[in-house]
Amino acid sequence: MQTVGLIGFMVIIGAIIGGVTNSLAIKMLFRPYREIKIRGWRLPFTPGLIPKRHDELASQLGKMVVDYLLTAEGLTKKLKSSAFTTGMTSWLQGEVKKLAASEVSVAQLLKEHTEIKEPKQLMVEHTERFVQQKYRAFFDRHQQTALEQLLPAPLLGAVEQQIPKLTAYLLERGQHFLQQPEGKERLSIMIDRFLAQKGTIGNMVSMFLGNERLVDKVQPELIKFFRDEGTSQLVENLLTQEWDKIRQKRLGELEEFLNEEQTVDWLVQTAERQIPVYQWLELPLNEWAAKYKETVTTAIIPKGVDLLTDWLALHLETLLASFHLDEIVREQVQAFSVERLEELVLSISRREFKMITYLGALLGGVIGLIQSFIVLMLG
Repeated sequence: MQTVGLIGFMVIIGAIIGGVTNSLAIKMLFRPYREIKIRGWRLPFTPGLIPKRHDELASQLGKMVVDYLLTAEGLTKKLKSSAFTTGMTSWLQGEVKKLAASEVSVAQLLKEHTEIKEPKQLMVEHTERFVQQKYRAFFDRHQQTALEQLLPAPLLGAVEQQIPKLTAYLLERGQHFLQQPEGKERLSIMIDRFLAQKGTIGNMVSMFLGNERLVDKVQPELIKFFRDEGTSQLVENLLTQEWDKIRQKRLGELEEFLNEEQTVDWLVQTAERQIPVYQWLELPLNEWAAKYKETVTTAIIPKGVDLLTDWLALHLETLLASFHLDEIVREQVQAFSVERLEELVLSISRREFKMITYLGALLGGVIGLIQSFIVLMLG
């Protein structure tokens, strides 16, 4: 009976020692959270292992994430996988279809999700600044440049080709004007003024011929003049000569005929009227985006996803290096309180830690059993 009691006692003591030792070892991983000092002397094993190595743990975790978890090779493989590209394409296509059917406008979306309150006005202001800067830079850079060097050759050729048409138009309009009552009246006034400037001779001509008779004679002759082939050639030659002079003029000479402010305003207003983007800003998306939906979803998005993944795969290593992920992880772990870290680890491994404690008790009991047999044999 004494033998059984001795064996049982030593098994129990061994189990208690093993269980308590393992439990204490687990606790000492985290506790105490801070070092304990008695009269300036630090108590051994304070703080616990993890609090003591908190900074080192943070650094090692950061390196582990960069070197083994979030590697460029692994992420590239994921980006290139068909599952990722298909999923990304499907998601973007769905979002585009929702937007295309929406009754909200781009301006409303910007107002709701950004700090931009007047998108169209802001866009017009940016356009005006851009046009003004380019206008000023262009004129400053080409002050001494001839116009023919600035204008494209096809445009110069097109202007020259229009000179005969312009000549015919001017002569035709001149004939038409002279044949109208208003034209005849204006011609009569001009003849009157001309004769009045000639003094006595003019008065004599007016007295003998009469104003109406002189107009009746001059008007047909002028119309014949406008119809004459020689007149047409003369006007065409004059226009050609003037165009040649204009072509040779430097841009700085022509600038004085332009009002910069008015020109910039005209360019901006023209852009606002002619470029549909300005109108799209304030129109509901379903009024203009539907006709582009098919092209965007079937052509642009798949191609865009492929280009994006290719670009990311090519530059992923550089991007990851620029993010300094190891520093981010280290800072996050350092900011993690030891209490929260302990709670997190225990929430995941509480059962395993209990099993380690029970295993320590089991091993302690076995050791106690062996020790009891040794004591009995030696006794």
